[in-house]
Order: sequence, then C-alpha cells, then structure tokens
Amino acid sequence: MKKEWFFDRFCGEQIVAYAEDGILKDAAVENETAGDDLGNIYKGKVKNVVDGMQAAFVDCGMERNCYLPMDERAAVISSYDGGEAALRESPLQEGDEILVQVVKPARGNKGAKVTRDLSFVGKSLIYLPNNKFLGISRKLPDGELREALLKEVGKFIEGDEGYIIRTAAKDAAKRRLKTEAEYLKRIYRLTLETAASSPVGACVYREYDLPLKIMRDSLGGEVNRIYVGDEELYKRVLRLAKIRPDLDEKKIELNTGERQLFTKFGLWEQFYGLTAPRAELENGAYLVIERTEAMTVIDVNTGRFTGRDDLETTVFETNLLAAREIARLVRLRNIGGIIAVDFIDMQNEEHRAAVEEELQNALSTDKSKTRVYPMSDLCVTLFTRKRTHNDLLAFLLKPCPHCKGGYVLSDTFMEMQIRSAIMDRFAEGYGAAVVELNRGLLRKILHDGVFTQELKGRWKEKRVYCVPHSTWDEERFTVRGDNSRILTLPDDAQMLY
Repeated sequence: MKKEWFFDRFCGEQIVAYAEDGILKDAAVENETAGDDLGNIYKGKVKNVVDGMQAAFVDCGMERNCYLPMDERAAVISSYDGGEAALRESPLQEGDEILVQVVKPARGNKGAKVTRDLSFVGKSLIYLPNNKFLGISRKLPDGELREALLKEVGKFIEGDEGYIIRTAAKDAAKRRLKTEAEYLKRIYRLTLETAASSPVGACVYREYDLPLKIMRDSLGGEVNRIYVGDEELYKRVLRLAKIRPDLDEKKIELNTGERQLFTKFGLWEQFYGLTAPRAELENGAYLVIERTEAMTVIDVNTGRFTGRDDLETTVFETNLLAAREIARLVRLRNIGGIIAVDFIDMQNEEHRAAVEEELQNALSTDKSKTRVYPMSDLCVTLFTRKRTHNDLLAFLLKPCPHCKGGYVLSDTFMEMQIRSAIMDRFAEGYGAAVVELNRGLLRKILHDGVFTQELKGRWKEKRVYCVPHSTWDEERFTVRGDNSRILTLPDDAQMLY
C-alpha cells in the first residue's frame, strides 16, 4: 500500500492531507493567523521583578508584558501522578533574557501568563527539559502497565530533565517511546539554537503549528513519500524531518511543477466531493449524508449496482463496502455526535452481524472515540463519535445567506479553486488567465490580497485579469487561458498586481 502525505499553504491556510493508494484518508486545515499563543515559547527580557507579588513581568514582544509567577509549578504537572518535581531555575534580575512558555493567553487588559518550566508535547510523552519529574497519566489504571511504562521511560532521563507519560503510551512499543523521547529532545535543542540567534520578543517554538503537530503525531517510517507544495513550508518540514530519527528526509519532495499540488495528485476533486451530501461507492452504490440538529443520518442505496448473484448477496456486499466508506467519511468530515446509518435491509442475521463488525473494525482506527450500538431489526445502526477541533467541513462550507439550514462553498475554498484553475491554465502554456466570477467574491479577493504571494512569486511573469458579474452566484466562476497580445475585456475588468 502506498502511503503519502501532502503539505501545502495558500490563501492564508495550511493544508495537510494523507492518502493511501491515492484515496484521501485524512485531512486537516489551519489558518496561519488563527489561534492563540498557548504553548508557544518566546525569548523574553525581564522588565521588572516585584518581590511583594513574587512575580516578574517579561517583555515577550506582545502588546502587554507577560506575567511570570515565581512560586508555582506549571499546571501540566499537577494533571499527572508522579513524585516530587525538582525544577531547575536561577534567580531573576531586571534585564535577564530568558525563555518562557505561555500557559494562559492574554485576555482583555491582562497580559499572558508564562512559565520558565518548559514542556514539549509528543503523542505518548511530554518532555520536561529543566524539571526532574517522572509522571504518568491518571487515565492508565492498569497497575502492571503503569509500572512497566514508568520503568521504561525512566531509562531515558539524563540529568535534571523529566518526562510525563500520556494515555497514548499504552499502545506504543518500546522502540516508539525511545524514538519519541529522542525527537522531543532534539526539538528542545533546536529551540535553544533558534533562541540564541533571535531577538527579544521572538517566538522560538510554536506549539500549535499544523506541520509540527502532524510530524509529531502521525508520521513515521511507514510513510512512502511526503510532497510539499510551498518552498517556505518545504524548508520547515525538512528541518523537522532532520531531527526525527525514524523519518528519512529523502522521502520529502518539493512540488516544483506548474500545477497545484492537490490537483496534480488527483486529491482536489476528492476535497470537493466532501461538500456534497451524496457520496459514490466504487461499485455504483451511493450514500446520502444529511446533517440535522440532533444527529447525522446516513442512508445506504444500491444505486446502479445489481450484483452477480442473488439480492441478499448484492445487499450484503453493498453494506460491507458502505461500512468502510462511512468510517472514512465521518473521519474526513469530522462528523460528531449521534450518527444513524440506515443500511439496506438484510434478512440473514449472519450478514447483519458481519456488517456491524465491519463498521466497528473500520472505526477502530479513528483517533476520535467511537461507540457502535447493535443493529436493529430494521438494519439501522447507531454509533457515536467525539468531534475533534479540526472541522474540515467548516473550512469547505459556510451557511447559505439565502436559505435557512443550507450550505454553500466557503469563500476560502472558492478562492482555492480559482487559484488551482489559474495554475492549470498557466501549466497549459498560457501567459494570461481571465477569471470571470461573482462581484462580491472579487471584492474580497482584492481586499484581502489573496493572491499576493503568487503574484510576487510563481506568477510574476504572468497576467491575471478578473471580470466581475453581479448576477452570478458565489459558486460560479470560469477561468480561461489567453496568449493574445491585446485582450478585449469589459470596462470593469481588473488586472491583479
């Protein structure tokens, strides 16, 4: 099986996708300017020490100085079982340059709360570079397992450092734990190197950066190839790969072609397919996915699939295929809460049990917690799924402004589709692209400078003209290529610079 990861950034978004044999299995999107500073590490300068408050105020380059308590440990330790923590700290004086980590973002008139007790979070471990503490998650009740994990991770401790064992460690092999420990140590050393050459106020480690999270939680030696569509992002991914023991940096490839990365590998149509309520199955059957206020309902239909044998076998084969596809789609679309699946009626009880088992097995690889309930006599199965923060549908869709309860493609997704179509025209050899689109969407593109990065870079020698239409809906656009020396366009056409 070919396992590939895809990283790209455009229109102010970072996008990561994972595919197996070309089929989209997982995806995540993050706005580059969204989120807060929680977990980030800054190079700060002590502005003043207030003995009466047992605190210091640190300039971290933010609007307000950060508040640094002198008499408390980081909250991360109190959430886990462990012995006494021995924190290695030196006295502070005004003018000292120190590394601090945000534990509470700035709110209102209050600056961010920070700590000198740095921590680096991995999938199974949390590394504490200056805190001699060995802790373990309270969610691991098995006494023998806890003892074995503490003994194993204790071998990794050198000097005054420490570790916290997270719940996910219960499924991690010893080699995986060691690899992760080495990776987190290298992240810390890289942070120190970055800080040494950075000015006061610089963010030297960003906790919630999407590529870092993926590299931390998901990648490993089993990946065949990693494709990156942006040069700046490529350098960051390569830098992270160099400090990861189990990931060969030779597997990382920068997409230097004219076509957009996801279009080139056939993933863009799969992204678009996630916006539709109907999902086709490979045998000609299909699913209909409808979101209601209380739950999500999925209906399985045979469609044009007629099977090879009797009706019961045809239905059984379709339901098995549907169970696997449902597990993939609820993960991709991040569907949470109660999900009702109306499978096609089966008379054979063994077939019902097999379909139920197939759904459970397919959902077992989901990182979100799921629970499948027994199938009813009507062949309806209920299951629950915990929703995660990454809501791909919220990125792809927005509420329809003209109807209640409906959805249309989001502005950002429309901008990405237009960008991809423009790149296709340039890849076909055209020197100019003429985009016809909704007038309101054009105003947004111009106001936000959506294509500024491309116009200064890969499109520097190209021309992009936009023709607005007041009567076109927001989802309608066309992009044509042109090599004419003189173009005849409407008076309200605009050239992007």
